[in-house]
Amino acid sequence: MSQEELANFAGLTKQGVSKIEDGAVQPREGTIADITRVFSERGIDFTESQGVRLKPTNMETLEGREGFIRFFEIMHEHLRTHGDDICVSGVDESLFVKYQGDFADTHMSRMAELAKQRPNLRMRILIADGDYNFVASDYATYRWQPKELFSPTAFYVFGDCLALISFSHDPAPLVILIKSAAFAEAYRHSFDLVWKAAKKPTPKEKT
Repeated sequence: MSQEELANFAGLTKQGVSKIEDGAVQPREGTIADITRVFSERGIDFTESQGVRLKPTNMETLEGREGFIRFFEIMHEHLRTHGDDICVSGVDESLFVKYQGDFADTHMSRMAELAKQRPNLRMRILIADGDYNFVASDYATYRWQPKELFSPTAFYVFGDCLALISFSHDPAPLVILIKSAAFAEAYRHSFDLVWKAAKKPTPKEKT
């Protein structure tokens, strides 16, 4: 990539890029972030050991609220095109809504609409025993998993994709999206075994 191309995509001047390359100036953190973004969008990964490598084509790392929303856009596009059986485990819906922000209502309403349009779309969600937060009940079925077996690290399986989601990462959340039929099938098989043993939620007692 030429200095002029990098400058255009990063919102800098060619002279500024030249000075950074020559070591004549120390770029601000925001400038470094813009340059890093440009290279990242072109398949370059910056490693912790200060090296670079080509990003694996079968794995994508999505961070923070923007990355979280990006994950749901990827999943929705797959479901819109193919339908599917979506397996979801380790869900605390309050965390999902918190990090989706205003996007939460948009996501849930369009998923409900998609479920009406695609009879082959089925979503099953495992949550902790006693959790009555069924915000996706318009298009998903919930079952309870024993609290001692429940893991707060969520995963999604759809098509040939496996997504691992952590809310303890900084910035949160972290989504690791793996495009592998073998991984997806292994997690789907494990999910099916747990789903069969999981409890159907009982009506909430009135207080």
